[in-house]
Amino acid sequence: MRKLVLAAALALGLSAPAAADLPVGAKAPVFTTKAALAGKEFGFNLRAALAKGPVVLYFYPKAFTQGCTLEANAFAEAMPQFKALGASVVGMSNDDIETLKRFSREECRDAFAVGVASRKIIDGYDVALVRDGKDTGITSRTSYVIAQDGRIVMVHSDMDYRDHVAKTLAAVRKLAN
Repeated sequence: MRKLVLAAALALGLSAPAAADLPVGAKAPVFTTKAALAGKEFGFNLRAALAKGPVVLYFYPKAFTQGCTLEANAFAEAMPQFKALGASVVGMSNDDIETLKRFSREECRDAFAVGVASRKIIDGYDVALVRDGKDTGITSRTSYVIAQDGRIVMVHSDMDYRDHVAKTLAAVRKLAN
């Protein structure tokens, strides 16, 4: 039904950011990508990360923009809480790896990794940002909490960054109980 509403809105030329289509309970698409932590590049593998604990996978539009910087700062501040619950956090955008290396140091404060969201990853998680009927090439602001079994336990899609940390942390706490 949501796809029909979105298609109708787009046909009318209305602006419609994409909403996360992956429902709670769905299997999260596994992937590998280039990522950066503390300014150093590494290969990120979702399957390997899930073997260690739940994963907060949050998509953001563009490194070094105001909302994305504030969101990264908020996740960095909350990392001790996520780590205490055994969860890892990975930010995802379609920025290039060199930009993400800088962003991981300056705005993520060396606290968590950020990865390159390829077109395949963006499509797999249904996080393409659509405005005025056109794919912008960037991601919507969408957070997923993925349990160790690879199932999505929480989805929050909202371009306002402010609730993403609190909602993902609450979902991780619920998993720990």
